[in-house]
Amino acid sequence: MKLKVFQKGFNYSQDGRGNRLIYHLQGCNMHCPWCSNPEGMCPAGVLLTEKEWLDESCCPRGAVENGRLNRETCRDCKEMNCVKGRRQKGLRFSCQEYDVETLVQECIESRPMFFDGGGVTLTGGEVTMQFEAAKLFLTRLKEEGIHTAIESNGTHPRMEEYLPLVDEWIMDIKSCYNEKHKQWLGMPNTQILQNIQMAAKSHSDVLLRIPLIPGFNDSKEEAQMFAEFLGNFAARENVRLELLTYHEFGKGKWEQCGYTYQMKPGKILPEIVRFFEYTFRSKGIQVVRT
Repeated sequence: MKLKVFQKGFNYSQDGRGNRLIYHLQGCNMHCPWCSNPEGMCPAGVLLTEKEWLDESCCPRGAVENGRLNRETCRDCKEMNCVKGRRQKGLRFSCQEYDVETLVQECIESRPMFFDGGGVTLTGGEVTMQFEAAKLFLTRLKEEGIHTAIESNGTHPRMEEYLPLVDEWIMDIKSCYNEKHKQWLGMPNTQILQNIQMAAKSHSDVLLRIPLIPGFNDSKEEAQMFAEFLGNFAARENVRLELLTYHEFGKGKWEQCGYTYQMKPGKILPEIVRFFEYTFRSKGIQVVRT
């Protein structure tokens, strides 16, 4: 089996405990307008442009004119000779395909770097978009005694199959309002809420994350809704909760991918974060900052 990976590298504590080797898997079934990794959204991958280096020589089919990429021309191209077998800086493809066993061997060789309880984290995109290959990868890592973690949006109906394969379970919850969830992200939240409850009740190490987004879920009403939902099952020693505040770090990559960044300028004020934290702690939920 093979996995499409759009980014890999080490990170400390922010994608699981300790120092970890992080694999960003290609493809996502949500369309979060604030996404900081838009190059990982399309399951097939996407061409990214570098304006400074983008000229006519980058594409042998003439898709680059006046420093712009005509993506309609690219749509019919199967050969992708612009990025295969050529060294150039103006265009690159978002992902590469790897045999699962090749990645397992890479992880085995990286063991000395897994200090402070570290290991391997699968994130995205969305891990479960490549469900079977990711499951095999996690199975092989467990067989090798390597600590595993996933970061998921929680939408897959078979997520329970990952429970015995994952040592640290990290999952987003973006809104408790189903219609708002569908309107902003393109899909309902029903399965997500079910999977969050399943993980909190069944897994020994769960980190829930709420990305606080201005104009989407940063109101006091949202804080109360989150707290009422989570307070029923997340006030446990095995569950932690973290708030992630909105940023625009990925905005430039939207243009590189040929996408339009539609978020309006805004930020999350410190007093909003404090209110959310207080609201959750009042329900007995453990709030952390990684």
